[in-house]
Amino acid sequence: MGSGAGADRNAPIGVFDSGVGGLTVAREIMRQMPQERIVYFGDTARVPYGSKSRETILRYSRQIIRFLMTRQVKAIVIACNTASAYALETVEQEFDLPVIGVINAGARTAVRATRNGRIGVIGTEGTIGSGIYTEVMQRMRPDIQVIGKSCPLFVPLVEEGLLHDSVTDEIASRYLAELKRHFIDTLVLGCTHYPLLRSTLGRLMGNDVVLVNPAYETAIELKQLLESRGLSCEPGGGEGEKYQFYVSDLAEKFTAFATSILPDAVRETRKINIEEF
Repeated sequence: MGSGAGADRNAPIGVFDSGVGGLTVAREIMRQMPQERIVYFGDTARVPYGSKSRETILRYSRQIIRFLMTRQVKAIVIACNTASAYALETVEQEFDLPVIGVINAGARTAVRATRNGRIGVIGTEGTIGSGIYTEVMQRMRPDIQVIGKSCPLFVPLVEEGLLHDSVTDEIASRYLAELKRHFIDTLVLGCTHYPLLRSTLGRLMGNDVVLVNPAYETAIELKQLLESRGLSCEPGGGEGEKYQFYVSDLAEKFTAFATSILPDAVRETRKINIEEF
C-alpha cells in the first residue's frame, strides 16, 4: 500500500466500479463519513467485468486509477469485487497511495457471523473463479467451508433496473438453489451490484441466513485507514464539488440510475474517454 506521501487530508476519495454497483459503496462512505468528498468513476462502456480476463481487468484498473489521480484523490477504493480479486495486489504496489478493495472486509464479517462454518459467496464468474473469498476466509479460519456460486445475470439485471421483477426472482431462485442444498447460514453478496437485490435475496434465502454486505464493511475499513494515516477530512475542508461522478459512456442513463440510489448526491455525470489514461 502506498504511503500517499504528502497527500492532502481534504482531498477526495476515489471510488471506482464497472458500472453502478459501486454506488452501494459510495453510499456507505457518505453515511459513515459525511464530511468526506468523493470522486466516483463507473466504467459503463466496459461493464460487465465479471466475464473478462485478469489481464483485461488489470489494464482497466490501471487506467481508472491514473484518471482518478488526475483528480488529486488521497486514497482509492476498488468498489468492485472482480477488480479487487484480480488487480488489488498489483496496483497497491504500483501506485503511491492507499488502495483498498471490497473483499477483505466482507470476508472478515462473514467469518465472524457464521455459526455452522458454512458460508456461501455469490459473485461474478471472475470473482468466484479466482477463489479469493475461499482463500481469504480459510486464512482467517481454516475449518470454514466456502461454497461459491457465480451469478452472471445479476449485473445486467441490476444495470437494467430490474430490481423487483419476476424474471429476477426466477433467475435468483435457480442460482440460490445450489447454496441452499449446502445449508449455508451466511451469504456474502460478493459483487457490489448485489445489495440492490438484497430484499429478493433475503426473501429467497430465508430468515436463518445472514446476508453480508461488503459495501458497509468496506466503508468502515476505509474510515479506520484514513484515521490511522491522518487523512480524514477536516470539517468543512476541501474545495469544489463534494461528490463528482464520471463514466466512460451513457452519462444520462447512469445519472438516472444513480439518482434512485443516492437521491441528492448526483448533480451531473461527466463522460470521459478512459482509454486515454
